[in-house]
Amino acid sequence: MPALFIVLFIVSFFPMILAFIGGYLRYKHVDIFDNRHPRDQQAELTGVAARVLAAQKNAWEALIFYSAVTLLAFYSSVNLRELSGAAILFLACRVLHPIFYALDMAVFRSLIFMVGWLSCVYIAIRAFTAV
Repeated sequence: MPALFIVLFIVSFFPMILAFIGGYLRYKHVDIFDNRHPRDQQAELTGVAARVLAAQKNAWEALIFYSAVTLLAFYSSVNLRELSGAAILFLACRVLHPIFYALDMAVFRSLIFMVGWLSCVYIAIRAFTAV
């Protein structure tokens, strides 16, 4: 199986993992879950809990973008194995991104986001030029 799909499978778990971590931090921050108004409660988070919540939202967004370029590559005539390096680079970026986010390392977080985003752009360009 091409790395492109293996990475897609792996990164599809990241938003859920971050949701569990964020839920734990929210509980530690407020001591009780407000299941009637969870978004209001999330809006009150500060510090690492707020940053993990933001990292989770970003993980969803990145998953959507990576899923789209994976579909583009799959339906184009590009050799998917040639995209393994870009896929693994994207995975490495997605592993580091929430770590830098939680540690409040904004410059590194932004740089690693850009590298991951550019790896997706590379996959999309290869897919469009192979058609």
